[in-house]
Amino acid sequence: MIEPLHIIYQDEWLVAVDKPAGQLVHPADNPKEGDQVTMKILRDQIRQHVYNIHRIDRPTTGVLLFGTDRTTARALHRAFERHEIKKTYWAIVSGTPPADAWDCHEPLRKTDDAPEREAYTSFRVLKNSASLFLIEATPHTGRTHQIRKHLLHAGIPIVGDYRYAGIGPSDKIGKQLGTGTRMLLQSRQMEFRHPATAEQTSITAPIDPMLALCFPQP
Repeated sequence: MIEPLHIIYQDEWLVAVDKPAGQLVHPADNPKEGDQVTMKILRDQIRQHVYNIHRIDRPTTGVLLFGTDRTTARALHRAFERHEIKKTYWAIVSGTPPADAWDCHEPLRKTDDAPEREAYTSFRVLKNSASLFLIEATPHTGRTHQIRKHLLHAGIPIVGDYRYAGIGPSDKIGKQLGTGTRMLLQSRQMEFRHPATAEQTSITAPIDPMLALCFPQP
């Protein structure tokens, strides 16, 4: 049975959900039999067509925004392309960050044979405990796996990121923390000017329980 999505924002034009780990965002993401697709689940749940605006990786949780009409969705999609939407992510990493706050401008490739493209992410340490750090990441560009790659570049891969941290280390840390195979990356907050009302809008997801397990919140 498919669990209902947690809707964290909804108005006449927009709806945002707290995307669970493991769900694909869009039917075009090549779902296999048994895969859950957030867009389809939301459509059935609210009994209304929704339009995709952006994507987050399958193992990533948190704020995922949809439009309820094509005009609004296009407006916000353009805002994403112009980097007018502030996105904030939280991640738990293993290892010691290079500083309490730093910027990464390492160019990235979508695939090994693709050209390098400009990429820019700002990072800030929020908390630390032993060898684990809770990091706030603000991407200023939108490259594939940008935050994951930039943290790997800093020598502090995200806990549970099997693709970039490796299977062995991910399994070991996951067992120690009790987080299993989960990648500990959350789309925490999104801030933008509402395309219909022109009001400044902020949407925040509840902290991911797996992140809270490592760093309990007051």
